Amino acid sequence: MRGIGAHPIAARLRRRVERQRLILRGIRRRGSLRSLADRTRQIGQGDILCLVTLRDERSRLPWFLDYYRAMGVRHFLMVDNNSGDGSGDYLRGQPDVSLWWTDASYKGARFGMDWMNWLLLRHGRGHWCLTVDPDEFLVYPHMGHRPLAALTSWLDATGRRSFPAMLLDMYPEGPIEDAICAEGENPFDIACWFDPANYSIQKNPHFGNLWIQGGPRTRAFFTHDPLSGPALNKIPLVKWDARYAYVSSTHMLLPRGLNLVYDEDGGEQISGCLLHAKFLSSFAAKSAEELDRRQHYGGSGEYRAYHAGLHRGVQLWCSESRRYRDWQQLEDLGLISRGNWA
Repeated sequence: MRGIGAHPIAARLRRRVERQRLILRGIRRRGSLRSLADRTRQIGQGDILCLVTLRDERSRLPWFLDYYRAMGVRHFLMVDNNSGDGSGDYLRGQPDVSLWWTDASYKGARFGMDWMNWLLLRHGRGHWCLTVDPDEFLVYPHMGHRPLAALTSWLDATGRRSFPAMLLDMYPEGPIEDAICAEGENPFDIACWFDPANYSIQKNPHFGNLWIQGGPRTRAFFTHDPLSGPALNKIPLVKWDARYAYVSSTHMLLPRGLNLVYDEDGGEQISGCLLHAKFLSSFAAKSAEELDRRQHYGGSGEYRAYHAGLHRGVQLWCSESRRYRDWQQLEDLGLISRGNWA
């Protein structure tokens, strides 16, 4: 990274070329998407959009959609990566969902981000767009009293183009395999615990984003090498522009300025959390499937660690675990901040 610091103009040029390359990748990958339900003409000016790539998530979808509808999302743009559990049939029947199907390689599409970048370019320009997984649920300051549109209006008024949210892994008190969540049920009635601390933060000098690791996955599945644990930093909410592109999942974007969502002078900028409903009874089967498919980053090494941990009978709850209450609890713990949004 020393060369990057010595030649800032060259670094900017490299980022520009990378951004243009990612946008072109998305455009080229559009041919692998087949429209099953195109309701994008319903999208109104100022509507908040939610974009999702999914596979075999039928049981999660009713609560997911209702959660974000209640928050103020007006349209969902979803890519079904060859589900076999009826996810596509269910989504085709939803009046505020536009759906595309593909059987193309998830890994070959940069773990779905080429598809997301294309849909963002085609339909997201000028809109606040929330890009999440089906097991990620946004929590932000003043939630419950102010809709998401109040947050995006404030972000617009203060000149902000992106909003960060740390991924907060939620888990049950007992064995993961016993945490059964019925269709339509709130997963956080079951997986209601989280780690209040045990997080590390570094700064990526090239892209400028923070890199956060730790929490229950690191202490339970990556104890031998904490730095190999999954990244928890996300920038899921962005006022999209044709010049933008996600680089690696929603961990970072280009242009680089979209990643500068923190204050380096001792203050705090506004931030949220994504409650992560990964650790439910379906997790073991999902991990085994993804390990077999090898469609995830690093040859699915993360899923190898999950598989080994589950085989050992690992449990995530510990004496330091906290039961989730609300956004104010997360603010008191320093996990989110209202910044200067009074």
